[in-house]
Amino acid sequence: MPLNSCHPDAPHIKLKAPDWYVSALMLDRALDAILRRLKKLDREHDIPYLAGYSQDGKTIYIDRHLPKSFTFRGRTVEVDRFLILHEEVEKTLIDQLGLHYLHAHQIATRAEEAAVNAERVTWKAYDRFMQKYVKSIGDERLVKVPADLDLKPYRDYHDYDLMQRMVQHIDHAPGASAKLREELKEYAAAFREEHRLEQRHASAGKPAAGATAAGAKGGKRATAKTPASKPAAAVRGQPRTSTS
Repeated sequence: MPLNSCHPDAPHIKLKAPDWYVSALMLDRALDAILRRLKKLDREHDIPYLAGYSQDGKTIYIDRHLPKSFTFRGRTVEVDRFLILHEEVEKTLIDQLGLHYLHAHQIATRAEEAAVNAERVTWKAYDRFMQKYVKSIGDERLVKVPADLDLKPYRDYHDYDLMQRMVQHIDHAPGASAKLREELKEYAAAFREEHRLEQRHASAGKPAAGATAAGAKGGKRATAKTPASKPAAAVRGQPRTSTS
């Protein structure tokens, strides 16, 4: 079926039930519609928690080392479409509704899970495959970070250690803008100050006063994207594991 059709991947058949019913076929058609609106997919970079998006939302990033498919019960299951769904939903909720990353991430993860299940693949098998490739703190493969990667997920997730590592590698990333490097350093400085205040209150035997990196400009996935799990309610590898 041509790519400009209403749903190039999903079967072109009429539903037996009303289209407002919960339907795996209708969800597949909705996913096709989202994929047709994707402006650019980039698989040339290292992405913490496997997937992310550019600041302007025009590019979806998927980690360059993540295989495009895995085998489930004898079938080859392509995974890019599920990650694209997650990132598109998450980015839209953050930009259009002003949701906090963790809230947008949770909704996006539920949509991702529903799409995976509609493909007759268990979430457990899918997530187990994803977790093998999650990149987080100390990962030597995290060396090629895109210059326009949206940092809001890392900021809202307060992933201080990952932010520090990204600061180290963004300076060596070809094309990395001075603005992005400064943004990363500002986030890292804000996190350091927050930790310093928390330690001071802890040593004084007082509860930590909500010192905030939130007041500073910006920082991220899991996946999905629990640290390193873009969820039980966070990023992939951490944030990406569903609790259901």
